Amino acid sequence: MSIVSHPGDGAYMPVRTPESMIRTIMEMGIVPFFINPVAGYSIQELTPGELWFNDDDMGPWDWKIEAVRSGDIAYGKFLGGGKSSFASVEYYKHLMNYRRSLEKYAPEGIAAETLEEIRRNGSGTIRELRQKFGLRKNQMESVLTRLEMGTWIVVGDFQRVYHGADLHYSGWQLTSYCTPDELFGGDKPGFSFGPFKGERRTLDAGCSPEESYEVLRRRIVELAPMAGAKQVERLLR
Repeated sequence: MSIVSHPGDGAYMPVRTPESMIRTIMEMGIVPFFINPVAGYSIQELTPGELWFNDDDMGPWDWKIEAVRSGDIAYGKFLGGGKSSFASVEYYKHLMNYRRSLEKYAPEGIAAETLEEIRRNGSGTIRELRQKFGLRKNQMESVLTRLEMGTWIVVGDFQRVYHGADLHYSGWQLTSYCTPDELFGGDKPGFSFGPFKGERRTLDAGCSPEESYEVLRRRIVELAPMAGAKQVERLLR
């Protein structure tokens, strides 16, 4: 597997290690994983191409596991109509505040049932959820993406999948989903892992959904000043 990368020429240093990837995400606040219509605005474009899927490392594809486990980064398909993205909790809570106010993302039918199943069990993989609801893979993926877009669920963790007699890891991962409320501990005593262990955090944005949208819009314009208004809107709505 190979991904062509075009490192950006902005103020952010190239992503070269898991640590630099986490630092960049935290500094940017909200950023798509892969190349998108907003040129230069992605982790992919900030990463030298030779670091993707070379003989020694999977690059950002694998480093995202450490980002998710860091304790302060949301990862899921929540920008640009369902594209993989990262956000610090400080910006993700504004996305939650805005998206959950939109009727089009209100969980209904199988999506509501899936959300309830994830809440009841604390987490769920696509394999477990498919077995529960009897859906094909593409059907379950569609349900999960819709819940991710609504900020009802995020990726909670990954398991690396090893194959063959030599237990070779080629980048396959099993994704576990949970609610951001559960992952980031809005109503719990504190985080159980990561640099924020023991801290109480709130997911209350402290403003109206419209004000949260403006916070996000301004931040993306700061990060990608060449982005047009329609491009920013497509990322956020």
